[in-house]
Amino acid sequence: MRSIFIKEINSFFSSIVGYVALLVFLVFCGLLLWVIPNESNMLGYGYAAMDSFFQIVPWLLLLLVPAVTMRSFADEFRSGTIEWLSTKPVTDLEIILGKYFATLALIAFALLPTLVYVYTIYNLALPDNDPDAGAIIGSYFGLMFLASTFAAVGVFCSSLTGNQIVGFLVSLLGCYLLYTGFEHLSKLPALADGIDYYLSMIGMEFHYNSISRGVIDTRDVVYFLSVTIFFIALTRFSLSSRTTDTARQA
Repeated sequence: MRSIFIKEINSFFSSIVGYVALLVFLVFCGLLLWVIPNESNMLGYGYAAMDSFFQIVPWLLLLLVPAVTMRSFADEFRSGTIEWLSTKPVTDLEIILGKYFATLALIAFALLPTLVYVYTIYNLALPDNDPDAGAIIGSYFGLMFLASTFAAVGVFCSSLTGNQIVGFLVSLLGCYLLYTGFEHLSKLPALADGIDYYLSMIGMEFHYNSISRGVIDTRDVVYFLSVTIFFIALTRFSLSSRTTDTARQA
């Protein structure tokens, strides 16, 4: 698994696409939060808080994570190196986890420069009006949990096709639906009282917002871990099916 992890990291940074994806993420994040006049601009927010950042970043991750994961397996299928990997002394699960953890490492690397925003907010705050450190820490944990589920969805979607663009679009749609789709469904007026709450609980946005309050609830952690494990299991099944089909054709 370690060799797969290192291979994925090197492969990402050996391509200009990797640098462009990270650069676009950080540039858009900086422009929306500090330059472009809008409701999320931190300088016009009125008080020292990171709320705007944690509201915008999930939507940027919806683009970044599929861009990172789109080539995970699609590139292997296109180039035929998946057969070469299958001859190595690694299991399908180790291949999947190596690619998955490489994606998480890249996302963490992308989020690391945003800690500058925290430093800036603390310096801009009035002496008796420091930002809520607990909420900030909890929100960063929430972002990583959210990114972990997005990564699992992205790796799975990449295992379904040999085309990177198709993998990106399917992953983008899947992450969007899981993040906010159930929240929108819960707001339909035709739903009976009580059902809307439980329907919104299926979506990631509900649990991300819960963690962002600064309290890490075990129910939210179990939810993110369960969704992640579910999509990793689906990826393993998808990979096994492709390997079986290839063996039959041979």
